[in-house]
Amino acid sequence: MKDVAYRPDPEVRVRKYKIGAIGAGMIMAECHLAAYAEAGFPVVAIASRTPAKARAVAERWNIGSVHDTPEALIDDPEVEIVDIAYPPDQQPALIRKALAAPHVKAVLAQKPLALSLEEARSLRDAAKAAGKPLSVNQNMRYDQSMQVLKQLLERGALGDPIFAQIDMHAIPHWQGFLEGYDRLTLSNMSVHHLDALRFLFGDPEEVTSLTRTDPRTAFEHSDGIVVTTLRFPSGLLALSTEDVWSGPREAGYEDDQHITWRVEGTRGVAKGSIGWPTGAASTLSYNSIDETGGKWVTPEWDTMWFPQAFIGVMEQLQYAIDTGTEPVLNVADNVRTMALVEGAYQSIEQGRTVRLDLTKD
Repeated sequence: MKDVAYRPDPEVRVRKYKIGAIGAGMIMAECHLAAYAEAGFPVVAIASRTPAKARAVAERWNIGSVHDTPEALIDDPEVEIVDIAYPPDQQPALIRKALAAPHVKAVLAQKPLALSLEEARSLRDAAKAAGKPLSVNQNMRYDQSMQVLKQLLERGALGDPIFAQIDMHAIPHWQGFLEGYDRLTLSNMSVHHLDALRFLFGDPEEVTSLTRTDPRTAFEHSDGIVVTTLRFPSGLLALSTEDVWSGPREAGYEDDQHITWRVEGTRGVAKGSIGWPTGAASTLSYNSIDETGGKWVTPEWDTMWFPQAFIGVMEQLQYAIDTGTEPVLNVADNVRTMALVEGAYQSIEQGRTVRLDLTKD
């Protein structure tokens, strides 16, 4: 058995650029700010749609300035990175204002970046014109099991990938603002998994998606439970399942919500679990003819997707500013994920497999 290293969490190389946080909901209060406090990233200001909520979060995380509006925060000359956790219909205007502010060095946006592929492309072009990094918070790439799996793939421990699957049976907390949109699961949940598959394997050339409504989701929606198959140029097949129903939930019913994944290659297999929604660390086990002699090996770590993966998201942007390089989670790459999501919607609407050429984006 070879002696190999596993790096579930990236090194924090830069932590000096001052962050202004827009949003004070769960994802900002429990994930972004918890991760930044752990990593030592300086957060100097916060604003949200509800100033009282922003003040409460500021007190909790010892943030010095609270602004009444997101626009006032962007105007704050102390803010160097604008970190947005805001509804996607309102996010583009804030991104454009931040890109135009002379003191703002970079922007971190939420996914989905916008409500349409056309708007996402427009934001990509605006960031290029401004000469500033625009990064998109595809935080599942920094889940510890995804990071280690990527390392296994890059060093060939599994050989050539043949089949991959992400299998979710879990109930999301659909945020209230989603009730006004005409798209649900693909844009707001599948986007994690489809982006992770791109991170692991590159751009697919075909997408086929099927959906049905979720009986539990009370508001009107088209895409509830979603199953998506991707075909890659190498022949690799990948399956992404978002079962947001996952069974009844009544008194006495034993809940088994979970997300698992599996990758099969010519020289080995890796499998694991994602810690959300159980509040546990994600897991990975693998066997490899070349690395483990065909025996199962299970690296262990204590960090989790929520919140520690958000350290990696902000660190890659801090490092990009400091070195003048492209962020790993750059907007041009995210537009390709958006194009993949759009292709999945086309597949559903047209009832067919859709050919892709994501390189055009």
